[in-house]
Amino acid sequence: MIVKYIFLLLSFVSYNASAILIRHDIEDKEYLAKPSDFPALITFYIDGAHGSLIKPNWVVTAAHTTFCLEPGTKIKTTNGSAIVKRLHVHPKHTPGVSHDIALVELSESINEVRPAKLYQETNEAGRDIWFIGIGGTGNGIAGITVDNYDNKGVLRKAQNRVEQAKGPILTFKFDNGETALPFEGISGGGDSGGPAYFRQGNDYYVMGLSSRYGGGPSEKYNSLEVYSRVSYFMPWINGVMTDPENSIKLGKSLDKLKHLPGGLRPSDLPSLCKDILFSEKELRAI
Repeated sequence: MIVKYIFLLLSFVSYNASAILIRHDIEDKEYLAKPSDFPALITFYIDGAHGSLIKPNWVVTAAHTTFCLEPGTKIKTTNGSAIVKRLHVHPKHTPGVSHDIALVELSESINEVRPAKLYQETNEAGRDIWFIGIGGTGNGIAGITVDNYDNKGVLRKAQNRVEQAKGPILTFKFDNGETALPFEGISGGGDSGGPAYFRQGNDYYVMGLSSRYGGGPSEKYNSLEVYSRVSYFMPWINGVMTDPENSIKLGKSLDKLKHLPGGLRPSDLPSLCKDILFSEKELRAI
């Protein structure tokens, strides 16, 4: 099936890992999540790729997830759907390297969901956070065992700690043994664009955006993952949201990706996007 083939392809390119991977000694059911665990979660495709609602009409995500998004595209919220008005990709986005960030402007405000806040401090190193998404799964010993297509939209969350915060990126490590958190895990692939977040009172703070595999044993313990660092991009984020039309006109943001992920060609997109975008029926069933 083309959906499964394409998402497996995207899972193996250098800037994507494959799934939320969990500890081998904790049951999978302990990692299962609910929409209320991060109400601001946005999902772009039936097999995953996420963003976070940060204003009633703005979503932040990783640039590489937006290959099928254009004006009029319908995307999934935690309790309904929304329509894309305009896409804003960072003009310095370089696949597998840096600046993997984009903003999705929505046609109408989402008023039923409280937006997440953006973490603006630069003291991220050593902070404990959560990952969340509907990517596939596996554990630190076996690696990936269920890809994001076969996962069928099951939502999971996992803990991790910021290993390093430097320039535009945050780095996370999949720890084992005494250094592992109670629900240690790592994300990627179908979880791409999703948040590294924490909750404080009634507020959720987004610290990073799932971007790519960062080295080590792929999909197993001691593997690394790179997230785009929100605090670094705050000037760009605020600039785009303040004046979106002129942002594109002046080249501060782009209305589409310059580089498609996973070796995709523009001619691949019509059939691919038709297969992976949510149908009206699927959105009504939410």
